[in-house]
Amino acid sequence: MATPNTFQKLAAEGLGTFWLVLGGCGTAVFAAKSIAQDSDTGTMFQQGVGFLGVSFAFGLTVLTGIYALGHISGGHFNPAVTVGAALAKRFAWKDVPGYIVVQVIGGLIAGAIILAIANGRDGFEAEGNMAANGFGDHSPAGYALWSALIAEVVLTAIFVTVILGATDKRAPAGIAGIAIGLTLTLIHLISIPITNTSVNPARSTAVAFFNGNGAPGQLWLFWLAPIVGAILAGILYPLVFGKGADEPDLDQIPNPPVPT
Repeated sequence: MATPNTFQKLAAEGLGTFWLVLGGCGTAVFAAKSIAQDSDTGTMFQQGVGFLGVSFAFGLTVLTGIYALGHISGGHFNPAVTVGAALAKRFAWKDVPGYIVVQVIGGLIAGAIILAIANGRDGFEAEGNMAANGFGDHSPAGYALWSALIAEVVLTAIFVTVILGATDKRAPAGIAGIAIGLTLTLIHLISIPITNTSVNPARSTAVAFFNGNGAPGQLWLFWLAPIVGAILAGILYPLVFGKGADEPDLDQIPNPPVPT
């Protein structure tokens, strides 16, 4: 099997991050809440997939992205994952800047498409309605900066640890995408009320500037905290659990059939 070249890896990372933002943030913008009218009574009521649906949307996008593109680029789709993999010596530092750049670009393109579609609905206001991350007054449930910081550091550390573990040579074959997707789902179930869930600087950047309403000014936390969490995981995983000499690199996750 031919080894993917640099262009193919970067294209896969950009496309995967695009899909993650389009699927996850798109669900939050279009489907989390909607107003419907009872055809019999004319009563207006609220419907939508809610936090649960948005959580599964993010999990499903990363799961499908990993199985579609993981064998090409490793399926990071997240600057924090890229940094954590490099610290764990599962990814080359020289490739980190390129991955982060295309992840951010892919996310921004998805954010722009979400905005373009949303503007097709009468009365849509982008400000405060683009699934941005935030703390304090911009937290969905009013959580303070320190709460957001702790949540994002800890949850990103767990996320990167699961990724390193699921792609470990000692892990059962074929489960990486499932384990990673379900972990991201659970992370969203925990933290949507706290920060609207980042654990991914590219996802946060993708919608912050379209959202406005304080999101650009708070974006620093959603770069700092996930990167700190990734650093913790990237350093601690090989120290605690070891690293085999023939362990796979995270720039090309093997993609065996999904277990049935």
